[in-house]
Amino acid sequence: MQKSLLVAALFLAISGCATPPPSVHTKDPASSTLQGDATRPAQAQWVRTELYFSVGSIDGKEGVVSPARWREFLDQEVTTRFPDGFSVLDAYGQWKDHDAKVPERLATKVIVILHEGSPKRESDIEAIRLAYKRITGDLSVLRLSQPAQVSF
Repeated sequence: MQKSLLVAALFLAISGCATPPPSVHTKDPASSTLQGDATRPAQAQWVRTELYFSVGSIDGKEGVVSPARWREFLDQEVTTRFPDGFSVLDAYGQWKDHDAKVPERLATKVIVILHEGSPKRESDIEAIRLAYKRITGDLSVLRLSQPAQVSF
């Protein structure tokens, strides 16, 4: 009897530790529109911008941006301008200058930002590019922007 009570008490204690299911952020999970969300209008003109940053040569030469320095750049320059979010991808890049005999092979970070097309956002993106050039001395940060159909 005492053993049965102990097992029952243990079961109750453990079941009390179970985590509840994750909360759902919408009342209609089947819907993919943001009707009524003023911060992300359904009819906004969305743009997908990709920015390509060299973080150093894959050959181990000078100019490597450390992971800590990259995170600091993201925190200070990108997150402050796009606090709602963006994605960062690791990539391999290469390019050849006009007079070079072989291409330069680079460790690369690509930031993908989905944003509304507006003069403010254009200015924010250009400020990010300029900040990275100032920090690293790089001559360029490649930018690709194109219209995007976005649904959250």
